[in-house]
Amino acid sequence: MINQQVFTNAQIVLRNEVIHGTVVVESGKIVDVSEVMIDANGAIDCQGDYLIPGLVELHTDNLERHMKPRPGVKWPPIPAVLGHDAQVVAAGITTVLDAIALGEVNDGAQRVGLLSSMTSAIDTAREQGLLRAEHLLHLRCEVVYPELLTLWEQFRESPALRLVSLMDHSPGQRQFVKIDKYYEYYQGKYSLSDAEMDAFIERQLANAEQYSDKHRQIVSADCRDRGIALASHDDATITHANESAALGMMVAEFPTTEEAARVSYEKGLKVMMGAPNVVRGLSHSGNVSARELANLGLVDILSSDYVPSSLLLAAFTLSQVIDNISLPQAISMVTAGPAKAIGLSDRGEIVSGKRADLVRVGLFEDIPLVKGTWVAGLQVY
Repeated sequence: MINQQVFTNAQIVLRNEVIHGTVVVESGKIVDVSEVMIDANGAIDCQGDYLIPGLVELHTDNLERHMKPRPGVKWPPIPAVLGHDAQVVAAGITTVLDAIALGEVNDGAQRVGLLSSMTSAIDTAREQGLLRAEHLLHLRCEVVYPELLTLWEQFRESPALRLVSLMDHSPGQRQFVKIDKYYEYYQGKYSLSDAEMDAFIERQLANAEQYSDKHRQIVSADCRDRGIALASHDDATITHANESAALGMMVAEFPTTEEAARVSYEKGLKVMMGAPNVVRGLSHSGNVSARELANLGLVDILSSDYVPSSLLLAAFTLSQVIDNISLPQAISMVTAGPAKAIGLSDRGEIVSGKRADLVRVGLFEDIPLVKGTWVAGLQVY
């Protein structure tokens, strides 16, 4: 017996248009999309709400926040993963790449200590069928970290690995081209005295000189050989963007200037910007506005980064505040765009043959509200 579901009376967001009609799902896949209303027994009447593809998230630190809900507090790993999972499906995210950092910039930080427990908890929850969204892996490699290659060897063979980003948080690089911003960020984050901060910078510069280029070359070559998508991170200059393109990057993750974003885009990298940046109308760290880049046609993908619910809100916001971005185009930035960037060809669009990852969205004063989330035809929220 074929398991069939019918979603009718919906504003269906397709690749290039929005139609009022019906989507039919069988055995977890979309089998028909039409402008016909169906009054079938058991059909879901969407009451004119939007029906969009499930959101695809490439970079979120949200799991880390569940693992460390407060400074000095560690939450049990499985409950942390399940709390994170519940939050993302409630936000309409059906595929999520959990961003796991390989390396630290400060010996006193806790990220490396959480690595094994985070990844093991995700694997266990997946194996036990406890997860509602599909969870894949994004490894964020801190290239100035002395032990990066040791950590890379531990996680490079994970079957869930879909994206690797190369980060350089040393003074004068990427996000911190301006040294005053480096002082402001890390001195505030770690409560360092001026003398401690000077010593911290000296260590980072030494590590950068010894390890940065070596690690960048080794990890990027390994990813290219194995067909794993590569992302740059916080490129700030034309030189940075050209270097990333030369290394075979496929995604430009959070370029901090218009110049870096434009060169990345022209070189064929998919430019990813933060959804919180879109929602707020500006970057929290004083970098280029994602809305400005979107208005210039330089944004391909949005990421929720540190606020899962921002992903859907940002897509609707772009379609509302920028005249040359339609709702289908904005929705593509959080569905088909990210899916295609990492080779997930079976999702991201409402079209026959694709996986039935679907989200029903209503509006309250132009604010999108998730009314239901389905993964491969199964309602998970």
